[in-house]
Amino acid sequence: MPSRDDILHAKILVVDDCADNVELMLEILRDAGYTDVTSTMLPDQVCPLHRQHCYDLILLDLQMPELNGFQVMKGLKEIEQGGYLPVLALTAQPSFKIAALEAGARDFISKPFDLLEVHKRIHNMLEVRLLYKELAQYSKQQQELALHDPLTGLPNRRLLEDRIANTLQHAMRKQNKAAVMYLDLDGFKTINDTHGHAYGDEILKQVAQRLVGASRREDTVARVGGDEFVIVMGDLACLGDAQEPAAKLIEVVAAPYLVNGLQLNLSTSIGIGIFPDDADAVDALIAVADSALYCAKRSGKNRCCVAPAAAAPARGMAPTPA
Repeated sequence: MPSRDDILHAKILVVDDCADNVELMLEILRDAGYTDVTSTMLPDQVCPLHRQHCYDLILLDLQMPELNGFQVMKGLKEIEQGGYLPVLALTAQPSFKIAALEAGARDFISKPFDLLEVHKRIHNMLEVRLLYKELAQYSKQQQELALHDPLTGLPNRRLLEDRIANTLQHAMRKQNKAAVMYLDLDGFKTINDTHGHAYGDEILKQVAQRLVGASRREDTVARVGGDEFVIVMGDLACLGDAQEPAAKLIEVVAAPYLVNGLQLNLSTSIGIGIFPDDADAVDALIAVADSALYCAKRSGKNRCCVAPAAAAPARGMAPTPA
């Protein structure tokens, strides 16, 4: 539940075409301890202001010239699509109360103001609004956790498959190629077994950072389990456009790691699958890259291989023992 401090620091906008009404409401709010209160007498400014500040509560007069409160709420709905419309309607017309609720307002305050009613309705509505935001943030965090590796923050296999599908669709439209690079760390098990999982986890986080740093902004770097990573590249003209980055990744991963004052070393083997040359579907392309990775491992590690049909390493370096 939102705390009292959260409620008092909520962002509030007062909208009324009458200066006396604005001053009265501002005085009521400030006396109650609300610290982030602004106002406007221009109804056409409400939507731009809400886009900029994302108010927790909008105290909105319904009867205003040129643009009335109902028209303002229509514009706010476009901003808060599928969300919670934080409008508390202000009206002196009893017939407007139900109409305001039907238009999207969450509650209303009658004019002339009853001080106790004003305090209660504002507090209750802010409590609901902030709780709604907390739940929305929690839902977003849970969704992020479902799509990302908790250790490295990289996309997991579920999100990876979606990214590959999008990359392949783009490649088809542009009539160019895409690549899936499957990476496995050589020597990681030895580090884990010798120094413990805490050291292994730190190595994985550093590897993830290096892979992201050595990849293009538009590429996807994912962790698919254990010490296995996948990189998806689009907008390629030929196999060489994937081989050169793979050689760079091998070099980047092979640089020494410093963990708790201890220098550790490992390398990586990479398998490359090319769309549409090797496969034209997500699962098939991942499988091709995985098979190419096995070839790289079998050929001495610390190198990259293309699809098994090539039968030879596409780019290699001196092997490093596992």
